[in-house]
Amino acid sequence: MDYLDLNLDLDADQIALKRSVRQFAREVLRPAARELDRLTAEEVLKSELYWDTLRQAKRLGYHTAYIPENHGGLGLPPLELQIFLEELGWGSAGFAVALGVDTMPATVAVLMDDPMLNEAVIAAYVNDKEADFVGCWAITEPDQGSDWVSLIADAEEQPYMQADVTAVPDGGDWVINGTKAAWISNGPSATHALLFVQFNPGGGDEFKGGIAVCPLNLSGVSRGKPLEKLGQRELLQGEIYFDQVRLPGEYMVIDEELFPTMGETVLAYANAGMAAMFTGVARAAFEEALVHTRQRRQGGKLLCEYDNVKGKLFEMFTSIEAARSLSRAALGYNMQTMPPATRYSIAAKVFCTETAFRVTHEAINLFGGAGLSREYYVEKLFRDAKAALIEDGSNDLLGPAAMNAVLREYR
Repeated sequence: MDYLDLNLDLDADQIALKRSVRQFAREVLRPAARELDRLTAEEVLKSELYWDTLRQAKRLGYHTAYIPENHGGLGLPPLELQIFLEELGWGSAGFAVALGVDTMPATVAVLMDDPMLNEAVIAAYVNDKEADFVGCWAITEPDQGSDWVSLIADAEEQPYMQADVTAVPDGGDWVINGTKAAWISNGPSATHALLFVQFNPGGGDEFKGGIAVCPLNLSGVSRGKPLEKLGQRELLQGEIYFDQVRLPGEYMVIDEELFPTMGETVLAYANAGMAAMFTGVARAAFEEALVHTRQRRQGGKLLCEYDNVKGKLFEMFTSIEAARSLSRAALGYNMQTMPPATRYSIAAKVFCTETAFRVTHEAINLFGGAGLSREYYVEKLFRDAKAALIEDGSNDLLGPAAMNAVLREYR
């Protein structure tokens, strides 16, 4: 099933990209996600299916979608990137998020264009076809979840925060201590982290932070058990501990001066990516509902013949079209603008994930009791969509953070 793309300027390559990624999502991601959904988190981590799925994505170069062509990546332009991410989300929210955070350490290394990182991080990541280099975004902490997001969402409004993970200079190295929370996506499987740290522990009201590309094979790094959770179970998440970890100085890629701008940039990319992925989740639920209402008879008629069902389907349809439009606009603007207008990525993330949750909820209602059964995919889509309201910043906190910037804009 395909949707009518309202962009009449899509060329043959863009249409081919959409179809090829959808084929991969349908034939590889979705079957793997459904099977892994039934395993424990520790079983997923040990599963050959999990690792083989990552390898298949990397062999297609999907992990390099954000990496420019001059560094060996696909370097997808914004429109192609939105199409790519929506199709991944349509296939599997968990694998879409996994591939999104996987690229973060290498993408930031590209932005900094450091010769050492070019060899040690970027080249190793781009050339990886065996899932030997897996990235994660190590930001959330046990006592600072969306606080971190509030901190970086608006560079001009810096709330008070004392982070758990700190970095203190020692000679040419940094000594890192603290804990990143169980919600770190790819945490159990990652080899490298895009690590957010605080430089001035106990520094009063002024927060000074930095961002490191941190290899996770350094002495003093350890991990907790993979997290058991409601949705996106094919996405491994878990704690990462740092105990007197000595990080070479060159791996601290963002200093306190660049931190506000680069922190916003990372969040702008991440939230815009989430918007695209969960537009795909919403579309997947809508399509499941369309098929079901055309097959299920109730009261002597197909469900889709009832006006109230048509009304529900129409609301789902229009909200998905609106989500795609906002997703493309935010991603298109913020991928080409520095510093980004992070408030628009936040708006897209909140709107598209809320849309996915409403659409999956309505799809379950249209399935009736069958929608509660694990036999039907809408049940998983609903659980996956619920998780999106919290990950990459809780929607309840993202909105007010973005609104601070909007209020200043309209003074």
